[in-house]
Amino acid sequence: MDDELFRQLRGEVRSGLDVTSALDNGELMKFIERTVFSRRELLELTATEKRKLIRRIYDSFRGLDILQPLVDDPAITEIMVNSHRDIFIEQNGEISKLPLEFESQTRLEDIIQAIVSGVNRVVNESSPIVDARLKDGSRVNIVLPPIALKGPTMTIRKFPEKPMTMEDLVRRGALGPDASLFLQKLVAGKYNIFISGGTGSGKTTFLNALSQFIPADERVITIEDSAELQIVTVPNLVSLETRNANTEGRGEISIRDLIRSSLRMRPNRIVVGEVRGSEALDMLQAMNTGHDGSLSTGHANSTRDMISRLETMVLSGADLPIGVVRQQIASAIDIFVHLSRLRDRSRRVVEISEVAGMENGEVVLHPLYRFMETGEKDGKVTGVLKPQEPLQNRNKLNMAGIPYDPPAQAKEAAV
Repeated sequence: MDDELFRQLRGEVRSGLDVTSALDNGELMKFIERTVFSRRELLELTATEKRKLIRRIYDSFRGLDILQPLVDDPAITEIMVNSHRDIFIEQNGEISKLPLEFESQTRLEDIIQAIVSGVNRVVNESSPIVDARLKDGSRVNIVLPPIALKGPTMTIRKFPEKPMTMEDLVRRGALGPDASLFLQKLVAGKYNIFISGGTGSGKTTFLNALSQFIPADERVITIEDSAELQIVTVPNLVSLETRNANTEGRGEISIRDLIRSSLRMRPNRIVVGEVRGSEALDMLQAMNTGHDGSLSTGHANSTRDMISRLETMVLSGADLPIGVVRQQIASAIDIFVHLSRLRDRSRRVVEISEVAGMENGEVVLHPLYRFMETGEKDGKVTGVLKPQEPLQNRNKLNMAGIPYDPPAQAKEAAV
């Protein structure tokens, strides 16, 4: 079926039923079926082809048009719309261009407006960048002209319906069972953990997996730009989401505002989906004021780079001496977990480091685990997350009554 016939059929449905929005989904589907089955030129189509046609017309009214099958496909992890004519996907770690395009730029703009209005956000020429989400929790980033030169741009990061567990990550080789057990003890012992990594390294997925180790009797507050965390093991959970300013430039609620508000909500732990700016100071202060066990993530190429980025974030919103900022970081964060996407596109934990205070004005890091590459097999990078040094600060584990026995290799390294 060509696009011209599809547009004719969709136009017939629209003109034959002026109030499609007043119908429920089932009634609209039945109306589309009657319209398709009444067309003689479609008699030669197979039942499967007719089903696809009906579904495409339905998606153009109630779904995301040509993107809906991509959103519904669990094998696709990312959808990249560079313009109404350029659509790419990531599937099994490979990026490819699809032979699909929207019928016009206006149609793509209509889909974008439907997405942002569904989460009470606004995107237009005066406010051309927005983060949103789909009903299934997928994260959406939108950039409009004149910022996007080729036309409206939309990137959809999909997440599995069922969040990955740490067992799933171990099975995929992201880390070993001993490191997984170690992290489980740290979360239960209320160590403040910061997850760093590059774009697409799996930070949110790993944060979700870590959060499943939080005891079920605690109260947890999550704070995000666009809600995507899937914490399913904690009943006493409050999820907060930022809000953009309205068309008059008022009503903005930032991550910084939410962190400050969360401190008055009696949280046991605060989980900040990602720190990007001056809210880093508020997060560090929350960790330093009795909210042990807090978790967060940030973009960086290494653990040391993450510390430098945190310093820059704090200084962007506060006039503080660099020594004071570093002391805040050293006293607030106990553990850094760094993730990386290797050349075979696999996502791995490549380093787990302990923050061991300050020395000569610098934050001191002790490596606890480090990924050691051993080669390649069938195009896949092989290696092991090898223990380095034993954990030094065991006070929180001791207070929680959690035993800690350093791995044999770490004991040897300490000798």
